[in-house]
Amino acid sequence: MSVLHTSGPRISSHIFQEINADDEEQQPTEIESLCMNCYRNGLTRLLFTKVPFFREIIVSSFTCESCNWSNTEIQSAGRIQDLGVRYSLQVKNKRDVNREVVKSDYATTQIPELDFEIPACTQKGSLTTIEGMLERAIAGLLQDQPLRIAEDERVAEKINEIITKLQRLKDGETSFTLVLDDPSGNSFVENPYAPQKDEQLTVTRYKRSSEQDRMIGLEKSAVAAEPSEIPACNAEELRDEVLQFPTNCPECNAPAATNMKLVQIPHFKEVIIMATNCDSCGHRTNEVKSGGAIEPRGSKITLHITDQSDLTRDLLKSETCNVNIPELEFELGMGALGGKFTTLEGLLKDIRDLVVDKNPFTLGDSSMSDRKGKLQEFGRKIDQILEGHIKAHVILDDPAGNSYLQNVFAPEEDPEMTVENYDRTFDQNEDLGLNDMRTEGYDSCEKTIQS
Repeated sequence: MSVLHTSGPRISSHIFQEINADDEEQQPTEIESLCMNCYRNGLTRLLFTKVPFFREIIVSSFTCESCNWSNTEIQSAGRIQDLGVRYSLQVKNKRDVNREVVKSDYATTQIPELDFEIPACTQKGSLTTIEGMLERAIAGLLQDQPLRIAEDERVAEKINEIITKLQRLKDGETSFTLVLDDPSGNSFVENPYAPQKDEQLTVTRYKRSSEQDRMIGLEKSAVAAEPSEIPACNAEELRDEVLQFPTNCPECNAPAATNMKLVQIPHFKEVIIMATNCDSCGHRTNEVKSGGAIEPRGSKITLHITDQSDLTRDLLKSETCNVNIPELEFELGMGALGGKFTTLEGLLKDIRDLVVDKNPFTLGDSSMSDRKGKLQEFGRKIDQILEGHIKAHVILDDPAGNSYLQNVFAPEEDPEMTVENYDRTFDQNEDLGLNDMRTEGYDSCEKTIQS
């Protein structure tokens, strides 16, 4: 039987505490547990803490005094994100191999050039580097090599070839593509050029399939409500009513309530605004969903900030919108901040918090002086824009055409703002899921398939 020993007299209502090297009260929980190497009792230490971007995590460390075997793991205890994430990195040299990676339990790693895949079930969640991931993969393949040699030498030889190739990749001798696919959305790959865009790194956020929902434990109930049980309401009733439904706080996971309302934006369209307020920790968040369809053409809105009054303009950023600030050489991809209904000042503050204040690779042992200095300089430039000391351009590029920036001269044209409508490319339609969408003649298509 495992015996639980809790170090420290602290009793707190908040289990997950912020990481603080000076906090003597933040002590790990110690559990006597079985060693899977020698089958004697060892000691497991659990630390419940918070890491920016990675939310709440459980850091576990096991050591056995009998055989000196040890093991460490990181498990995410936070919420699963609304969208899955896929990172595709072109690894070209040794410096790229040293990039840090936050990998959750649900992330799958692929190397297309070798037709090699590391399933989610084979490697636990960890904070490591690309080199560390490859080392663990090599160690896993070497583990059963003696048995393979005894049973089938051909298979063992092929595995040896893969191990040799992985070793070359780990040493930075050969360029390759690393794909990290995480349906939970809680994995991250370092961008050493932040806040500038990394040309070698492509980040794609996507909606999970039903199979992926089941894999991460979000399987929907098979019992649907009867049509008669669903209350009927029209658009007029929705405009005048604020709907509320229970949820959990994304910050502290305490029970909270989300308010939802249908709003008509002047000179634009209807949108759905959802806001969550947590009474336990005070966290507030809002999210915007488009109330209409994807527009036939994309839109690109460019505003020249010449006065501080421009920062008070209302702004609607959809989930598919890219934000670009040319003066700072900064580009924010779609899905990074989600959908937001805020002001231009609020958007700039959110960008500063995302890139500078909550960047996990600028904290603790992951921090490097040159990287941290670049990000702090970027934060200072954002503050200078907010204070009116720098005149800059803000570009909202939305392939779906569902983003909006207030025109204070409406219905006249704004001399400092231009709106350009353009035809989407094939790749943009692919990201929006429009290339395979069939809205006409699908009945005849089904009959053809059945026949």
